[in-house]
Amino acid sequence: MHDDDVPVGRVLGRRQALAILGLSGVALTVAGAGTAAATDCGPVDCVAKPEMTEGPYFVDEGLNRSDIRSDPSDGSVSAGTTLTMNLRVLQISDGRCAPLPDAVFDVWHCDAAGLYSDIAQEGSVGRKFLRGYQVTDRAGRVRFTTVLPGWYRGRTVHIHIKIRTTGTDGNPYEFTSQLYFTEEFKARYLTAEPYASKGMPDTTNAQDGIYSAGGVGDQMLLRPNRRGRGYAADFAIGLDLSDTAVGADDGFGGGPGGPPPTDPPTA
Repeated sequence: MHDDDVPVGRVLGRRQALAILGLSGVALTVAGAGTAAATDCGPVDCVAKPEMTEGPYFVDEGLNRSDIRSDPSDGSVSAGTTLTMNLRVLQISDGRCAPLPDAVFDVWHCDAAGLYSDIAQEGSVGRKFLRGYQVTDRAGRVRFTTVLPGWYRGRTVHIHIKIRTTGTDGNPYEFTSQLYFTEEFKARYLTAEPYASKGMPDTTNAQDGIYSAGGVGDQMLLRPNRRGRGYAADFAIGLDLSDTAVGADDGFGGGPGGPPPTDPPTA
């Protein structure tokens, strides 16, 4: 199993998030809602999202790109079903949400075989597939084109994300979390190649210690819809930039990439 299970920051449950906002369970409206810029990325959830572990395999590659499927080292493209993610970052302040521009949004995840790029323990040093970042526009939006991830032993299927911006105190603010899929959706796409040859995951969402911690994993569920031969999903993330506990550096430690996994997965 990847050494991917050390909590960072503070995990907020939905009740805690609502308490911070002084809400009664009703999502807020984004400032400027009704304009094209405010609605292009689909429904907005203004509840503060839970932070989750970075894991050992974040590598700051400096790859500013929207399509993260290719490997710049050789031009190869990761096999798998295409997934387009329309993501939006919002700042929560004084009971309101507003788009957060100029935030650095990183995405990284394993390939269809469950392997990460540019990691010594994975035998993939120098390769940079399925990694990249975008900078949010004035509406707080970024878009990534990738493939649906595979799985590895001991974890449910997931995609890592990191958002870096500036907190209300003027210090660097870093939010790290993971995106997930429903069991029904995974059961559909993992039965097709190149995923099917590996079989179904050994860990469900409910069995995953990170997803189930605090009962907040369902707040990070992507719900893709069919788009041509692939899928597309919209997701909004609300950040309380005054929360210094969440905004603290989320580095895994143990040097670049973190310590080696205790039980490396098989391909």
